[in-house]
Amino acid sequence: MIGISKLYCGTVEQSDPLRYSRQSKDLPSHLLQFSKDKKPVVVWNVGRRCNLRCVHCYSHSSDVDYTGELSHEEGAALLDDLADFGAPVMLFSGGEPLMRPDIFRLIERAAEKGMRAVVSTNGTLITEDIAAQLKDAGLSYVGISIDGLQETNDLFRGVEGAFEQALQGVRSCLSRGVKVGLRFTITRSNYKDVPGIFDLIEKEGIPRVCFYHLVYTGRGSSLIESSRMTHEETRRTVDLIMERTKALHEAGKTVEVLTVDNHTDGPYVYMRLLKENPERAANVLELLKMNGGNSSGTGIGCVSWDGSVHPDQFWRHHSFGNVRERLFSDIWTDTSEELLGKLRERKKYLKGRCAACKWLDICNGNFRVRAEAVSGDIWAEEPDCYLTDEEIGL
Repeated sequence: MIGISKLYCGTVEQSDPLRYSRQSKDLPSHLLQFSKDKKPVVVWNVGRRCNLRCVHCYSHSSDVDYTGELSHEEGAALLDDLADFGAPVMLFSGGEPLMRPDIFRLIERAAEKGMRAVVSTNGTLITEDIAAQLKDAGLSYVGISIDGLQETNDLFRGVEGAFEQALQGVRSCLSRGVKVGLRFTITRSNYKDVPGIFDLIEKEGIPRVCFYHLVYTGRGSSLIESSRMTHEETRRTVDLIMERTKALHEAGKTVEVLTVDNHTDGPYVYMRLLKENPERAANVLELLKMNGGNSSGTGIGCVSWDGSVHPDQFWRHHSFGNVRERLFSDIWTDTSEELLGKLRERKKYLKGRCAACKWLDICNGNFRVRAEAVSGDIWAEEPDCYLTDEEIGL
């Protein structure tokens, strides 16, 4: 997660996370990515069912009943263990998490235990009443997925009218005082809608947006050929995101803008600042070192609907164990599991450009599951790194 507004526009200074000793339990949410203890942010896929049919869905979700999901009692025990373990954020995801009947009780329990409760949703089910219930439950933030303007989004989502329903969900959250932001997955099919998304953010007064780089898992595996961005397309899109973010901030509209799932964006922002603002660039480099790059298996983890524990929400084909058999905290600290141990020492195993890259300390080898999806090798070089050999020091 690369904070474009934090780094490029200077809304966070190097000293800000240091004031809290960089402990995740003390850091406010906008500084959490700079924690040094790396207690995991945990994504819990509370259910697989979804009312949409998104082309890039990592969970292959459909609008059908699924069996084998964690019960309310099992989920409550998971939340209690995560809180005791020190996990700072509980991200409820799916499928569509708002289709789970006890979701408000689970959010309330997470908040009562001191975790920041976050929901990742397609937004189409959020009415004024649902938004009020989310607020009353103690929700910290709701991220609503909109992957383009109306026509593009509805094609992406597989359901006509999904855009208008999601936008109404955003408006309901804003009117009820629930912090809300957009989630946009960038592909070759929708990147030209990015300017329109910025226009929408400005028009609607939306305070936050995350632009996700596509990860080729689940139904997204079929998009490698058709929707994978070229390196030049990605560079132009990241440039555009920086420029539009800067324009918003210069106009006094301090929207929080982040890019997610491609840590190449970190050194890319730094190199651009070296040309534009060298003094600010030095500060940004220190913040990027604090961030530490990709943290699958360390700073982020995932619990699936059946209790399986994964390095992140995209890596469902590998499980470290199951919370029905062992506590998450025990699973997460048992580095005798081969992949978990290697992810925490990944620099030993990286190959190709990643192994030789001068930005390794601030990228950490980027997204291993994407390297595996493209090459079949977990430790192969990151296929969607868009920096040139010269830019990475070769």
